[in-house]
Parts: sequence; structure tokens; C-alpha cells
Amino acid sequence: MRFSSRFHWDLRPNKLTQALSARRASGAPVLDLTESNPTRADLDYPREILRAFEDPRMLAYEPSPAGAPEARVAVSAYYSDRGQNVSPDRILLTASTSEAYSYLLKLLCDPGDEVLVPRPSYPLFEFLADMESVKIRQYSLTYHGGWSVEPPVFSERTRALVVVNPNNPTGSFLKRAELAALVERCAYHGAALISDEVFADYGFGEDAERVTTLAAVEKCTAFCMSGLSKIAGLPQMKLGWIVTNRAPAMERLEWIADTYLSVATPVQCAAPRLLAAGESLQRQIRERTAQNLKLARELLSGSAGSALAVEGGWYLTVQVPRVRGEEEWALELLEREGVLLQPGFFYDFETEGYLVASLLTPPAVFREGFSRFRSWL
Repeated sequence: MRFSSRFHWDLRPNKLTQALSARRASGAPVLDLTESNPTRADLDYPREILRAFEDPRMLAYEPSPAGAPEARVAVSAYYSDRGQNVSPDRILLTASTSEAYSYLLKLLCDPGDEVLVPRPSYPLFEFLADMESVKIRQYSLTYHGGWSVEPPVFSERTRALVVVNPNNPTGSFLKRAELAALVERCAYHGAALISDEVFADYGFGEDAERVTTLAAVEKCTAFCMSGLSKIAGLPQMKLGWIVTNRAPAMERLEWIADTYLSVATPVQCAAPRLLAAGESLQRQIRERTAQNLKLARELLSGSAGSALAVEGGWYLTVQVPRVRGEEEWALELLEREGVLLQPGFFYDFETEGYLVASLLTPPAVFREGFSRFRSWL
């Protein structure tokens, strides 16, 4: 049977996945320092989340391509609480940020066009782009005690530039000067600026130069994305959104959304209460990630590994000696110590020597796992 040329990836599990499956099948314990699913992170979910679905309106189907008005008003209020004036008319609901990416690629690109994405970053960009017959080109984030954006190179087929803010996994926020430069370049080349802001509420410390949202950008076509998955710790609810600053883009996005109508009625009815209940989860996650980050830095102090600077998000990157490949580091750590970390090449780091941990990991597992990691180093 012939399948689409989009499916050109190697579908075989990598060595680390195979080793992890074998260890779990044998019953051997695993200290998983990669857990990023909030529903498996021992968080205290308020009962209000369940009560949010006790709404008879959920039994009526009234499709609205951009999303239910009340849900979009709730998202607008989310931005208002953060000092941003975002009209509900600028908001389009999606089932996830991954779906939001697919909508934007459909909106902006013809087959063979390209989108600029950061490196290192989100590991799904290539898959999302391939599904739309769009090419990915990378621009670099470089590290010199902190992360900075290298000037991206546009071509005649560049249709958009993506920023992940803060980045996953580097945890670096876009700075005001960097944003100004990117806006100018996108405007000059007629390209859109897409900002993935799912981790924007999870900053460490304060920095007046940080950009937390692109919702106020006017000089170029811009889109912001977020959703309940991260900001409310509710990935199972499947509700995301796109904010745009151009009415013609919004009109066309509604046409795309009307083709699929993928956002379920119950989650739209529950959205205002889910966003409110999510504030409790946010507080727990901020406390958890700050606590684990502090512990990791303490445990790595004086070791052969070093924690790179991180400004926000749920992840920590650790640099280890380049005496072996990242895959070897991760495999040996799993096999000898029962500790699971992700190798940097999962996130397309440009050089070797990086392992990535989730700061969302339950504290007892994180402490024991990082203590073993420190001793092993």
C-alpha cells in the first residue's frame, strides 16, 4: 500500500525508548526526571474543575467557527489580567496549540514555502510542517551565560517566523530589543511573526526587558498562541487559542476553523471556570518548578555538570562533559542509576553535551533522581 510522502520519518523507537521500555517491562524502578504531564505530577486539582461541567448548555450544539463568545471573552479577560487589551474579536479557539500551528501554516503557506523556527526548541515543528508540505529552516539561539537570538536569514519563500516564549527547553524569554528587531525584519520581508506563549506565566524572577506576549505588536502581522494545557495544567481539556492583530487573517482563520469545528462544546462552556480554577494549578506549578530548580543548582554545584541559565518554563538544561555522546550519557544513566533524562538532540541542540530535565517532576522523585545524577557525575 502506498502512503503519502509526508510519512518519510523513521518510525522505529530510538535506543533510549527501547531501553526504557525494557527496564519497565522487567519491573526495574525508573526515576523519571522528564515528566511534563501535569496530570501525572502529583498536583492538587480543585474540585471546581469537575463542577465546571455541570452546565446544561453542553447538551446543545451551536457551532461557532471562532469559538463560543463566552469562552473568547474569558480568554480576553486572561489577557486583561496581564495588562493586555485583547478584544474577543481577535481570538480564535482551537483544540490545541498543535492545531493552532496547523491552522497558521494553512493560512500563511503554500506547499514548498518555509517557516523559520528556533534551534534548539520544540521537537514537533518538523512534523507539523511536513503535514502541511511546508519546509522548516532554523535560526539559532546561542548561549553565553544567557540565551540570545541570532539574526534569522529570510528567503523569498519565508512566510513566517516562530518564537517560543519562553523557549522550550532553554527557558529563555524574548527581550524587547530582540522583539523590535524581529518585528522590523518580518515587516520588511512581508512575513508573519508567530509566538508560542504556553509557558509565559512561568517566569523565574523579574526582568523588565522580558517580553511575555506579542499581543500588542502592530507593525507586522502577528499571532499569539496559548491554551489550557500549560497555563491551567489541563492538557486533557483540549482548548487552545490564537490571537491575531489583522482582521483579514481572522476572517480566513474562521474559514479554516469552520471546516473542522474541532473544539468541543463542553470545554468551551466550561472555559471561564477552568481558567479561574487553573490559577490554583499555576501557583502549584510555579512553586514546584522554583523548588526543583533551586535544588538542582545546589546539587550540581561543584560537579562535572552545570545548570544553564533558565528564565522560565518547566525545563532545565544541564551541560555535561563531552567525553561521550548525549545518547550514551542518557543510556548509561538509565541503565546504571535508573534515572531518566532526555538527551539534547531531542531538542536539536547544535552541539553535544546537554541533558534536559523537567522541573515539573514530583519533588521526592526529583530529589532522589538528581542526587543519583550528581553522584554519578
